[in-house]
Amino acid sequence: MYKAMDIANWFLQYNDYLSNYENEDTDLISNLKLQKLLYYAQGCYLAAYDKKLFEEDIVAWRHGPVIESIYRYFKKYGPKGIDKYDAVKIDSDTSSLLQDVYKVFGKYSAWGLRQMTHEETPWKSTKINDVIDTDIIKDYFKENYVTV
Repeated sequence: MYKAMDIANWFLQYNDYLSNYENEDTDLISNLKLQKLLYYAQGCYLAAYDKKLFEEDIVAWRHGPVIESIYRYFKKYGPKGIDKYDAVKIDSDTSSLLQDVYKVFGKYSAWGLRQMTHEETPWKSTKINDVIDTDIIKDYFKENYVTV
């Protein structure tokens, strides 16, 4: 199991790689967008492997699912894109899943992802500021996103 910060750094690193080496037109990832990518990564991993990708809880905030420690760490960027990250190594199976998550969800704006999470059962069924139950996330993702 990884730390949420490892997965956050992976998304920032991968986005940077695509921009610099694959000539893809990518914008920097904001804190809001990063939060949603982490939520989708955790959900897909739970549905695919029946275990958590990272231990940290995901909380239902007003603007959708959030990992509080990651939010606080990148808060200094405000709504701007995050331009600094730590290089991280992730095993190949996990990296493959994260690439799929990025391909599916990374194309949306931060606000678009926020709107998506607001329409989904895990966020809708959780009181604001409460932890979103991982079983609810796993079941929702198995039904809606991941075919095993």
